[in-house]
Amino acid sequence: MSYLLLFSAIGCEIFATTCMKYSDGFTKLLPSALSIVGYIGCYILFSKAIMHINLAASYATWCGVGIAATAVISWLIFGEKLNLVGILSLVLIIAGVILLNVFGIAAK
Repeated sequence: MSYLLLFSAIGCEIFATTCMKYSDGFTKLLPSALSIVGYIGCYILFSKAIMHINLAASYATWCGVGIAATAVISWLIFGEKLNLVGILSLVLIIAGVILLNVFGIAAK
């Protein structure tokens, strides 16, 4: 259940960040409001997830998956460029998240 909360928080963060791009610097009401609501939901869900998941692992997962997904969305939806170095960087971020989750967290 905790990982479901964590991935729901990540989904809310990705949604909120995408809405922020559409808000044009918070000058458009609907995307601005959706962004704020998305971030509120994100932090509520994340706060519940870290009650049962190691903070380092959950935060690294939240950040890493959020960064990778947002980069892909920016490329697919907004046509922003992603070069080979950017792709390699994303692969390294995801590899780091996986390694931290599998090997880098000591058991309680």
